[in-house]
Amino acid sequence: MKKILCMLIVLSLFILGSCSSESANDKQKSDKLVVTTTIGQIADAVKNIGGDKVEVQSLMGSGTDPHLYKATQGDIAKLQKADVIFYNGLHLEGKMLSVLEKMNKEKPTYAIGEAIKKNNLLLNADDRTAIDPHIWFDIDLWLAALKEVEAGLIKADPDNKAYYEKNAEEYFNKLKELKEFAIEEMEKIPAEQRVLVTAHDAFRYFGAAFNMEVEGLQGLSTDSEYGLGDVQKIVDLLVTRNIKAVFIESSISERSINAVIEGAKKKGHEVKIGGELFSDAMGEEKTEEGTYIGMYKHNVEIIVNSLK
Repeated sequence: MKKILCMLIVLSLFILGSCSSESANDKQKSDKLVVTTTIGQIADAVKNIGGDKVEVQSLMGSGTDPHLYKATQGDIAKLQKADVIFYNGLHLEGKMLSVLEKMNKEKPTYAIGEAIKKNNLLLNADDRTAIDPHIWFDIDLWLAALKEVEAGLIKADPDNKAYYEKNAEEYFNKLKELKEFAIEEMEKIPAEQRVLVTAHDAFRYFGAAFNMEVEGLQGLSTDSEYGLGDVQKIVDLLVTRNIKAVFIESSISERSINAVIEGAKKKGHEVKIGGELFSDAMGEEKTEEGTYIGMYKHNVEIIVNSLK
């Protein structure tokens, strides 16, 4: 009887200890600011600025096209759980807009791209009412947008203001170093070869930053269609300028670019795929390309090695 009593006491203490441990873990988790982002580029910035004070979840992973992305029930749950939400805006997440606008009425929700001065944004060449949302390819503009992340975290968690400011300064300095690296590398491409042809028009900010002509077979959004005339226009450019390489994108089918390669071949001009670029999405999580800096370096190196 005494043995049974002792066992029951030990079991009770174990259960109480487990409950206490779980409660402590729950408290520890609740001490962190829960942040949900749409694209990985923003999630990476939040991780760098927020450090161990935040718990970050991105709705869109590697290979995901934000132009076509629709929120799932799981995404809605993540948005509802969040203390703060950051998204790109400028109609990048067009099919999620109603969901994000609804969240904005319920909790701090920031469209970081819309903090950039309008005169610094590029317009769609075919539709002057549409703004190019791919701002992360101009590092200076991206830095301006990420100040919204820093400010948003501080507003939600003012007790850790100094911590966020210190992390932001360190991360922003790394991005400035990245810009210097990119400038130096891009100088290796001869002026006449500075033509970047991709599946969709995601690299115009990149082109503007590095004095490079950019042509995308599809428009700003992958939702737009392309036709035979679009293919022929790019084929003519490749032949006339003697461009030897075009590029595929990690979040878009190769089919459109293959049509360009075949079209050039029929005109006796050989074009190769220079490599896969990260445009709307970054690389796999826990890889170098799964970070903004790693993704950007990858793109620069692929472009330079193929066109220089």
